[in-house]
Formats: sequence, C-alpha cells, structure tokens
Amino acid sequence: MKISEIIKGQGKCLSFEFFPPKTPVGEDRLLQRIERMKAFNPSFISVTQHAGSDTLGKTKHIVRKLHDETGLTVMPHITCADPRRSELEPVINYYQGIGTENVLALRGDPEEYGADVFDGQQHFRFASDLVRFLATYESFCIGVAVYPEGHLESPNLGLDTAYTKQKMDRGADFGITQMFFENFHFYRMLDRFERDGISIPIIAGIMPITDFQKVERFSELSGVEIPIPITTKFEEMDDPDDVISAGIDLATGQCLDLLDNGVRCFHFYTLNRDEAVARILNNLASALT
Repeated sequence: MKISEIIKGQGKCLSFEFFPPKTPVGEDRLLQRIERMKAFNPSFISVTQHAGSDTLGKTKHIVRKLHDETGLTVMPHITCADPRRSELEPVINYYQGIGTENVLALRGDPEEYGADVFDGQQHFRFASDLVRFLATYESFCIGVAVYPEGHLESPNLGLDTAYTKQKMDRGADFGITQMFFENFHFYRMLDRFERDGISIPIIAGIMPITDFQKVERFSELSGVEIPIPITTKFEEMDDPDDVISAGIDLATGQCLDLLDNGVRCFHFYTLNRDEAVARILNNLASALT
C-alpha cells in the first residue's frame, strides 16, 4: 500500500529503518528483529543504501526478502549516486516487479560517494532530479528527506525550504526528517513549510541514542545539533546500559512532546537493533492509541 494513502486513511504512521546485513547470519537476525517489531503494527519499513561494494545489490536482495517473508510494506532507498542514470530503469523495473509501491529518493552523501559523483551527467545532481525521473513511472509513492535544521550544504533555511518545495512540485508525496534532538527545529520547519505551500505529510525521524559516540559522529557529518546538556549528560556515562536507558528516556520524552503537539507520524532509525525502539514504543503505548 502507498504510504501517502496509509497516512491519509489512518491519520498516523509508524515505521522503522534498517540497513542490509552483510551475511546470511545477519539476515536471519534482522528477520527475527523485524518479526518482533511486527507486534507494533508498523505502517512500513525502509531499507537503506550506502556506498560500498554491491550495496545496491544488497538493498535489492533484502527488500525482496522482507517483501516475501514479512508481509510488511517495504520501501527501498534509491540514491543519485548508485546506480548511474543509464542503469536506473532496470532497478525501477525490478522494484515494480516485486510489488514495491514506495521509494525514498535521496541524493546520497558526498562523504561516502565523493562529491564528483553528482555531476548531472552520469548521475543526477540533486534528489529533486531523481524525484522527477521516478515520477514519470506514475506507479510509486515517492518519499524524500527533509531537514529540520536545514541541509548541511544549504546556505540558509529559506533556500532549504525552497528545495523541499521543488521536490514536492516534481512529484514527492511525503517527507521523512533527518534526526533531530530539539523539537523546536521540527516545529519551525513545519511553520516554514506551511508558509511556502508545502502540503505533503512530514514524518518525524527519531534516532534513539544507544551509542553516543556513533550518534555524535552521525550528527557531525549531517550538521545536526546535539544540545550541550545532552552531550554533557552522555559524556559522563561509562556504563553502556546507562547510555541505553538514558537514550530511551530521551527519545520517549521527545516523542511525547511531539504527540502533545499533534504529530502522529514517526520513523525510527533502528541501526538494525530492536530493543531500544521496542522499549520506547512500550513507554508510548497509551499515548499512541
């Protein structure tokens, strides 16, 4: 089912992001985790794609496996970096052939792929170009990334909003935010979007902190602010279990505030783990009903 239709019909959605495992053992573990997460009735799950040897092939493989074996709506990521423009059509045909109705169109990270890849010739330069291409198929519900604090390369928030509007005008059906840790960034983004006529549903992307050093590295690469009180709190912790518990409490509080302010769509970046997200959702059980 198309994600935009799920949101329109239910007024809410819940989703989880996973990355393709490297080994058959990893695949089995991922399937076990997803089976456990099915207890929360996710609207969809997404599968990432990153730079590296045959990562596109790994994404295609795990998308098909999850589609065939879980019964869930599965959304693959597609980047401008891989495949080349000349190789996109077979990839699209593959996803259509296995019944995929939703895709997340992304440029890709220059830190991973190299900035020269986005040349506008062999590869699309911007995600909006990829959106326009995907929209010609008229069969996909197209998701895009949006940035509460602005994209790292955007000179200002006004221009960042204009780029989001361009994605919508070219065919994007919904947006998923980059992780954020201060909700006011999300609320201010929604205000900007409303003023500029961006009407597609926006899903709040939540990153539970279970490994602070890893999340801190992600935030530096993506231009996301981790507030000083949060940084100070986690830097003082030595016990990994304490970090996980504090991360669960932080994400629970963040989601409760979003729920209090009318947000009903959540996308959890799981890092291929299920325990922390499950505990957060159990904390939120009464608020989510």
